[in-house]
Amino acid sequence: MVSLMRNLQIGAAARLWRRVFLCAAAWTAIVPGTFAQDYPNKAIRLIIPFAPGGTNDVIGRLMAAKLSEILGQQVVPDNRAGAGGTVGIELVVKTPPDGYNLVIGNIATLAINPTLYPKLSYDPLRDLQPVTLIAKVPQVLVAHPSLPAKNARELIALAKTRPGELAYGSGGNGSGAHVSGEMLKMLAKINLTHIPYKGVGPAQIDLLAGQIQLVFAGVPSVVPYVKTGRLRALGITGPKRVVTFPEVPTIAESGVANFDVTMWYGVLAAAGTPQPLVMKLHGAVNRALRAPEINERLLAEGSEPSGILPDEFSAFIKNELTRWAPVIKASGAKPD
Repeated sequence: MVSLMRNLQIGAAARLWRRVFLCAAAWTAIVPGTFAQDYPNKAIRLIIPFAPGGTNDVIGRLMAAKLSEILGQQVVPDNRAGAGGTVGIELVVKTPPDGYNLVIGNIATLAINPTLYPKLSYDPLRDLQPVTLIAKVPQVLVAHPSLPAKNARELIALAKTRPGELAYGSGGNGSGAHVSGEMLKMLAKINLTHIPYKGVGPAQIDLLAGQIQLVFAGVPSVVPYVKTGRLRALGITGPKRVVTFPEVPTIAESGVANFDVTMWYGVLAAAGTPQPLVMKLHGAVNRALRAPEINERLLAEGSEPSGILPDEFSAFIKNELTRWAPVIKASGAKPD
């Protein structure tokens, strides 16, 4: 009898724990969906891991304004520059995975820094949740108008007569602008002096003041200066000319075979962000990219709007990591 009672008690306990487990599983399945319905119910912070003024800032603020309208909550752009963009990325990696802290990631922070920094504090594939790729953006090599070169071909010829005398600024060691300069130096066999800044914006300020001669910058960030003659566009870094500057040849057209450097920008959250929230953000960013005022502006400034799925963006980042690792190693670039 005692044995029978014990077996009945064990069976009842097992059934109880089974019900608890099933309820917990059901709650786990329901909660993310509930979160997605309620999300967002407060302001979202969109970290831009570079100083104001560069393409990261231009694209980040453009997206923040439109996402505020689409999501019905303010999306606040927050510039957190430092250490080649790693400071801003680290902030998001350390936040709760609740979708209220997002970051603009780019080629430097996600594909170059893992090779550039020997002890990087984050792994872009492990510690971040891709939302979507916003756009691919070619750079334009711009010069102060005092420089006698009118195009990339003339710049290369000038640099060969003045080795090491011409300086180009970038957003820091390992940034997209730095990599572009190093690739030009290697392929054109010229010697330019690299001056790292804490963001392309400060580099452009010194370029406008004539303190340096050259900067590789995203097309959107320099359009006003080129249109007004304060800067001169010498060459496009991508594989084709851009609508904004149809008269400006690509650097490859100017005699530097195989030169192709295209920047890209995307939205990411902390790893572990529930999938329903990720997909809601993905849908919102895609709506923003399809909005005529956003789409037309990106196209007019030479950008190629994207909006790929989170898994596709993850695969894209992995491919870019593989592509740029040997370039960074060959350049000998070191962290600032």
